[in-house]
Amino acid sequence: MFRFLSTAFIIGLMAGAIPAIAQAPATPPPPAVAGRAQRPPNPTRDPHTAGYVKATELPDGTVPSPKADGNFIIGPTHPAAPEMTVSESVPQGTIYNFTMESTDSKFYSGVARDNPPANAPPPQPGQRRQVSSHPAPYTRKVAVYVPKQYVPGTVAPFIVGADGPDRGLFTALDNLIAEHKLPVMIAVSIGNGSGDGPGSERGLEYDTMSGKYAEFVEAEVLPRAEKEANVKLTKDPEGRVAMGGSSGGSVSVAMAWFHPEWYHRVLVYSATMVNNQYPVDPQIPHGGWEMHERLMPNSPAKPIRIWMEVGDRDNGGTGDEMHDWVIANENMAKVLAAKGYHYQFVFAINAGHTDRAVKAQTLPEALEYVWQGYPIGK
Repeated sequence: MFRFLSTAFIIGLMAGAIPAIAQAPATPPPPAVAGRAQRPPNPTRDPHTAGYVKATELPDGTVPSPKADGNFIIGPTHPAAPEMTVSESVPQGTIYNFTMESTDSKFYSGVARDNPPANAPPPQPGQRRQVSSHPAPYTRKVAVYVPKQYVPGTVAPFIVGADGPDRGLFTALDNLIAEHKLPVMIAVSIGNGSGDGPGSERGLEYDTMSGKYAEFVEAEVLPRAEKEANVKLTKDPEGRVAMGGSSGGSVSVAMAWFHPEWYHRVLVYSATMVNNQYPVDPQIPHGGWEMHERLMPNSPAKPIRIWMEVGDRDNGGTGDEMHDWVIANENMAKVLAAKGYHYQFVFAINAGHTDRAVKAQTLPEALEYVWQGYPIGK
């Protein structure tokens, strides 16, 4: 059974969101940097390509059932789900904001990538761009969403989101909790430590394939969130979701993989399951690529439920397979199926990297899917 969605626009809900329209234009390439070649646009990939997973193609404008495991193709249009629009008829949650300083962290002191020489040659396929970093302090923003239905003093399930705050997530939770489609839950949206890619603080936090970021969240963020918002967060891994997009998606997978005693549920868009880790760990030399290359295939299945998405114009397609987001996520779907995981993989047509229209269309269904099996009234 498929959910048919409205064409409501998203206004002011998701940072920088655009209206969901038919045949949205391709995301333009970034502007050229003086002395460096402009990055070519990502090619469009066909989900029926030989070697890709077999998937069920849905009618345009629909999303999978939140009860269905497996692989699905959606698009080319991406109408926004009605739950992504603020409704004055439902209880509105409260947002508590605070900041965290690098000087107070025992896990991340802060780094920034040095500017590369203007004439630096591009890396060859399969090779890593040479980078260097220097210490740099950061201030991290954190937002804690507390639904109106939360009873002070009770222990609540929660979702940890990367690259926060995420107003679209908070709106979806307002509506889905009111509709009794999700449990009454807290959301902790954690900003990254700045920058992006190898050599940056964000890259260090999100692209490192280890349990360190989950340990940072557990030791430094969650206790602060409980104090600032006056809530109690569950220790039950069945009541915890890790969520993110791009490198925030790869760290969400890592949080559950390396600490399944803390997280059993994962929700990711365009997850960076590619060779993007810096500095290189000799034990896991290919970074996120290792998850589907070696870690998952060579380990017993863990109690993880995952919802994941990739777009047909997602990053990659240049011939460097270990830096191709589409191939990486296709490989993830293959391994998850082979190991018997509960997962839903959505391939979005007419969609770029962490496509905002796709998120507006799919986030409510994705949240329902990832919370399957958890009692709504618990």
